[in-house]
Amino acid sequence: MTSTSARASIVGPPALFPPRASRRARISRRRGYLLTAPALLVVALVTLAPIAFSVYLSLCAVTAGADGFDYSLVGLRNYAAALGSQALWSALTFTAVYTVVSVTVQVVLGLGVAIIIDRMTRGTGVVLALLLVPWAMITVVSGQLWSYIFNGVYGLADYLLVVLHVVPAPVTILSNPVGAFVALLVADSWKTIPFVSLILFGGLRTVDKELYAAARLDGAGGWTILGRITIPLIRQSLITAVVFRVLQAFGIFDLPFVLTNGGPGNATQSMAMLAYNALFQDLNIGYGAAISCITAAVVIVFAVVFLRAFKVEEPGG
Repeated sequence: MTSTSARASIVGPPALFPPRASRRARISRRRGYLLTAPALLVVALVTLAPIAFSVYLSLCAVTAGADGFDYSLVGLRNYAAALGSQALWSALTFTAVYTVVSVTVQVVLGLGVAIIIDRMTRGTGVVLALLLVPWAMITVVSGQLWSYIFNGVYGLADYLLVVLHVVPAPVTILSNPVGAFVALLVADSWKTIPFVSLILFGGLRTVDKELYAAARLDGAGGWTILGRITIPLIRQSLITAVVFRVLQAFGIFDLPFVLTNGGPGNATQSMAMLAYNALFQDLNIGYGAAISCITAAVVIVFAVVFLRAFKVEEPGG
């Protein structure tokens, strides 16, 4: 006992003398940092630098002169003007409502499509390839296509509504707020449901199909299997799809710009369109940068809250 304690006092606590494996891990970690440093530097230059410059612009009054732009710090004046503007709150309301409705519809329908594909025994590859077509199409092109479909004079949507006796006569869908909102939702869903479906299909492929067979033997119905087996087991894929779609929907610009131009009036003007109009049409650069920073802050807060609320615990944690 005495010799053991004496040896321990000489050697010291194990933490002061880490094993060789720990040293190798630290060396490997340092090498990893060195190897990734150039890529991280490039990422910082193309992402963090523009973000920092945008924040700086939002704190300035920017004027254009013969010798270029003049920047004068005005503090939070641009933010106060933006937050006091009815246009910003209208755009924020539309963007938030559109994000909630569109993401909900697209995730539900995308899950249904993914389940159907997962149960297919033949032709899965062909269906997956066809799903990529809408997603791969440029949004400006698809937006122009849908503007023809929803045209009040020669549009296919009006023709079908009349033929199916939904409306007695052609209506100008894009000329009223509800119709324009629905048109945006349909056009956006047509393009993004395949994206959601592919993410959820990947999650469904990891589910052991024997669980379904065992549940059916126990008398579980389809909705019970969906709610107690499928959704919990693909939770990580669902979170990924929701986060991606929320980020995309909240920053939507190109589709309403082409399809509705923010109209009728400002009914479908998103936060991104409001910032664009301030920056490039009104040339109010500081004000537009403040709107962009507010939008980014809202998205970051949502992403952090959502990921914390739906965080998946690590095994054994």
